[in-house]
Amino acid sequence: MRNSLIFMVKFSLKTHKMGLFYTYFTTLKPIVRKPEFCETLSFIFHDLFVYLKYSFPNFYFFGILLVWIFTDFHKTRGYLMPESDILFDPINLDSTVRYKRLFDCLPRLEEPVYKTGRKPLSRSSLLKAMIYKSLRRLSTLSDLSFELNNNPTISKTLGFNPLMNAPSIERFSSFLRDSSNQEFQTIHQKLVKSLITSKVITGETVAIDSCPIVVALKENNLKTSVKDRFDKTKAPAGDPEARLGVMIHYPTPFKKKVQYFWGYKNHVVTDTMTELPLWERTKPANIHETRMAKSLIRETRDTFQLKMAAVIGDAAYDSESFLTFIVNDIKAQPIIPRNPRNTHPKGYQIKGNKVICEAGLSMYRKGKMRPKQTGILYCQYCCPIHYDTEVSYQYIVCPIFHPKFFKGKGCNALIRLEPSIREKIDYGTINFKELYNSRTSVERVFSRLLSIAMQNPTVRGLQAVSNHVTIAHICVLLIALTAQRSGQKDKIRFVKSFVHNFLD
Repeated sequence: MRNSLIFMVKFSLKTHKMGLFYTYFTTLKPIVRKPEFCETLSFIFHDLFVYLKYSFPNFYFFGILLVWIFTDFHKTRGYLMPESDILFDPINLDSTVRYKRLFDCLPRLEEPVYKTGRKPLSRSSLLKAMIYKSLRRLSTLSDLSFELNNNPTISKTLGFNPLMNAPSIERFSSFLRDSSNQEFQTIHQKLVKSLITSKVITGETVAIDSCPIVVALKENNLKTSVKDRFDKTKAPAGDPEARLGVMIHYPTPFKKKVQYFWGYKNHVVTDTMTELPLWERTKPANIHETRMAKSLIRETRDTFQLKMAAVIGDAAYDSESFLTFIVNDIKAQPIIPRNPRNTHPKGYQIKGNKVICEAGLSMYRKGKMRPKQTGILYCQYCCPIHYDTEVSYQYIVCPIFHPKFFKGKGCNALIRLEPSIREKIDYGTINFKELYNSRTSVERVFSRLLSIAMQNPTVRGLQAVSNHVTIAHICVLLIALTAQRSGQKDKIRFVKSFVHNFLD
């Protein structure tokens, strides 16, 4: 009787575990979390006497009792399933050949020596990681860290230890924020010199332009409610170094749309033949193009010893001083159209030795002047009612009631006594128009740079944004140099597809 009771209890327990008395039969097994144990089957020999003493109710339960009564799951030492300490051996981990060949053309950054503190990460590896982020078009630094943690092959190719965690977002951000932009400019210049030595870049015809860099600020997000959003006297708290700039769009033909933003501008000098950037600088957005033009062209010529034949720019560079600099100092042909803003209506007529104002009066000759801003010699003529006593007795106010008479001291005319540099430029010739048509090459350069997220920085501050933009330029030049050295000179501009499609 006692043995029968034991059999029934064990049978009930086993069938209850098996789910025999439930509607659905479950075969889920508990998870063994300790790595040094594994699940094996072993016979429960102390239940053998029950099997011998009692017969089965029917053949249906024979298989059930054989599996669930005489065998059970046990946690035993893993002699049958040995476990390795690591999933792979980093020595046997193959590098990505394409990216390895790409980074072989990249100059290395200097590694500082620290006597105290934790072992630093390789700055060259961090630079390679930022280049990889640009080429893969990863939008944020967190995406880059996630990519490296889940791709040990790429992590090893970039120079990191694949068995350790990838650098955090803070390490990448600190690398961009604390590194000097001159270090990246040195690498940029080395790549350009290599391309000049390889006779890829000639630099005979260059183009100059600028591109806005919009910083991720709440003031730039039109969905947020911000007081004094575009007040230039109040710098944004998120990036105090950012300045107010203007972007001009043409949503419909010949209809201009002006949009303000807080951020920076990237000023670039490019080679029109190869459509590659030669020189670049990033400044706050309120710095006008004409203030950067001279230094950009001069530094490009002196650094690379280029013999420029033509300098091409849009109407924003139509400045008297810049045109004179190109003609007299660079000894090149300026291909810059006239800016309509510089052709103001005269408001006066010249008849013999006299200057007649809009009211028909002979203007008073005040004398010669040379403004410091332009350095051009003028002869100044003023309103005769204010300065000529004879005319002032005849007229109390301006005969045509000109608004300048009531706001100040009347009309003022400057007659230029020196010839203009624009008289030496052949604006209407076929050669001028053909050269100016090649100015669109700089727009294609910006298009390739924007395709690798140059215009969407993930950092703030002038130095960090400058480093972000310079690294984008390094990517374009690195692709061109790798294509040239691999015998594919016709693919020097394949920024997005060269590594994955053409680099073996």
